[in-house]
Amino acid sequence: MAKPNLHSLSKMDFTKVVPARQAKIEAAPASPVPSMQSYLPNQLAAALHPAVQHLKVSAVTERGPDVRSYTLVPDEAKGTKALAYFSAGQYLSLSLAIGQSHLTRPYSLSSSPRESLAGTYELTVKGAEGGLASHFILDTWAPGTEVTASAPLGEFTYEPLRDAKTIVGLAGGSGITPFRSLASAIADGDEDASLVLLYGSRTLRDALFLDEFRALEARCPRFRLVNVLSDEPQEGCEQGFLTAVLIRKYAPEGDYSLFLCGPQAMYRFVDAELGALSLRRKFIRHELFGEYRHPERDPAWPGTAGGPWTLTVTVCGETRQMPCSADETLLVSMEKNGLSVPSRCRSGQCGWCHSRLISGEVYIPESVDGRRLADREFGYIHPCCTFPLGDVCLDVPPFRP
Repeated sequence: MAKPNLHSLSKMDFTKVVPARQAKIEAAPASPVPSMQSYLPNQLAAALHPAVQHLKVSAVTERGPDVRSYTLVPDEAKGTKALAYFSAGQYLSLSLAIGQSHLTRPYSLSSSPRESLAGTYELTVKGAEGGLASHFILDTWAPGTEVTASAPLGEFTYEPLRDAKTIVGLAGGSGITPFRSLASAIADGDEDASLVLLYGSRTLRDALFLDEFRALEARCPRFRLVNVLSDEPQEGCEQGFLTAVLIRKYAPEGDYSLFLCGPQAMYRFVDAELGALSLRRKFIRHELFGEYRHPERDPAWPGTAGGPWTLTVTVCGETRQMPCSADETLLVSMEKNGLSVPSRCRSGQCGWCHSRLISGEVYIPESVDGRRLADREFGYIHPCCTFPLGDVCLDVPPFRP
């Protein structure tokens, strides 16, 4: 028997569909059907992507000089009953009120994703030179502190359709935090990959999570840690920097993915080494490193220095003026002057701070310029990675927590 096709269907039958559908709509009750209120995809979306998470600090762990880990749990009194699940490598964007300023900062989750199902996150914070947010957290957070955070964000995650089965991780300083999460997920059986982690530190005392990593190595043959020390020789450790030669020494034969997370200086150094590795671009992943600093060190820097200049900001029809200078981003200038503006990644990628440049000259480092082509053509910027070169006028969207 011949299979039916479009030509065999009666067109007149289709004319009955709309009246039949309308009759069912009119016969339906006005209130929502109970089964629709519990529609599972909607429940899952709400659990994974809440608009906001209200948390509180339950414990503080000392990790070293000016480094602490904070265990966060749901603040049920404020409406967060359970934590959103996350993929190893994602971050939380924290909303912080510091004096007259309301600002956001991204911090990678350093705990295993599985722990979120038991009701805990862990963030590890290291004091940064001149870091307003990091020192505020280190000075004020204690058990019981209330924390407002986003859902888990970011794409520094293992993806089997894109990444090779073996990941070579390059970490520097506090850039170790997402790798601790990834190593735990591999050991827990939640990620089907292997991880060789090259961790660059000045000395072995500066390296974080050593005991945890050794315990993970003992129970998981798919994880290996190699400490790379720049300032001292130590038995069992490599000495020097994260070079192409060192990567080749520990990388497997064939394809592997290269994940990088660390300070801006590490990215500059390693990126210069990558050409010697002949890796396909899809296998090289950079984590967002947050605030871009020292734009004057870029080869493309136009040589302009100085200020203060005037930054004129319009938000929903209201205009304010404030000082700005070439050594800090437009976002930082706005936050310092008490203006709450939307931001999340603070690295030029997520687009949350997307604003229109009305007038003025600015400098945007190419390495963090995540704008679309249309944004560049029609004058839109990301203030989180844009530096003024004179007086600037911006049209900024309203604050979104």
